Amino acid sequence: MTGEQLHQILLEKWGYSYDVQLRKVKGKIFVQVMWKYLEQASFPLSPQQYAENLNAIANYLNAWNGVDQLQSFIEKTRQRPRLGKAVSIQLDLGERSSEWILDDV
Repeated sequence: MTGEQLHQILLEKWGYSYDVQLRKVKGKIFVQVMWKYLEQASFPLSPQQYAENLNAIANYLNAWNGVDQLQSFIEKTRQRPRLGKAVSIQLDLGERSSEWILDDV
């Protein structure tokens, strides 16, 4: 998956270029589709910065074999990002989770 493909998935599902972030919560990894989007005048990233962010997230998803999980969740969910409420997608990293989740020192 590329950042552009991730962008296309967001556009096809919700019609906006939503911000996407990775979060680690209690030893679990989540992809969060935030409520802010590129088409808003107040969006904090430039189009280039937005594309770079999506490329970085796509690279992680590829490394974690999480692309299918993300696509499946977005395809099936009825949730949508709204003010103050992100769509959280938990990734199952399986046996490799210990490689990616490090305790904060």
